[in-house]
Amino acid sequence: MTLPSWQDKKLGSRARAALWLLAEVGEGNIFTKAALREAFPDVSQIDRRIRELRGHGWVINTSREDPELKQEEQRFVSRGDDVWIPGKAKAPKHKNSLTATQRTKILHADNFVCRTCGVAAGDEYGDGLEQAQLNVARRKVIRPGGEVEYQFVTECKRCGAGSSGREVDEEAVLEMVEALSPIERQTLAGWMAADQRTLSPLDKLWGVIRTLPEDSRKAVAQAIDELND
Repeated sequence: MTLPSWQDKKLGSRARAALWLLAEVGEGNIFTKAALREAFPDVSQIDRRIRELRGHGWVINTSREDPELKQEEQRFVSRGDDVWIPGKAKAPKHKNSLTATQRTKILHADNFVCRTCGVAAGDEYGDGLEQAQLNVARRKVIRPGGEVEYQFVTECKRCGAGSSGREVDEEAVLEMVEALSPIERQTLAGWMAADQRTLSPLDKLWGVIRTLPEDSRKAVAQAIDELND
């Protein structure tokens, strides 16, 4: 059976990535992220599309699974579903509704605070215009290995507005953790154990400055320059 061309832009980027592996790499062979990005200069998240193939039965190893690989290398081990065929690339099924008990359990696990901005139920926002209302949102999570699942997370009404389609790449987060120094990882572990980070006065001031309009930011920057002279 003749396969479609991976260069056919009428296909989705995940389907094109799968076809590129078959046509240009071949099962059992190694490819690099640089080669992948060079082949798809028009696709900004082509690395993610490759990872998503794992959720459809494609086996693509990194240096974690294959010690012989360098960090920038991956090995295309074997193909999975024909994701370029309509119906073969459907997203994993997930539940759309929660019971009151399930919702309360999620809110409790998240300490009744928005996991995006940290505001608690009933707290006023910094602008004093309204009190926070907490909801339970569904978040797409890409697990290490490429498996896609949907998890629930607490989010306030403001942060939830326009957040449709937001997703978490767990493997990318772990890579950033591994890149930290031992002291930084220890500090991060403390924040996670306490489920909070105490902001310094400088952190709080920076948060306020970031909300200023452009002219006000320039005025503050000029004032700082004058104080430093």
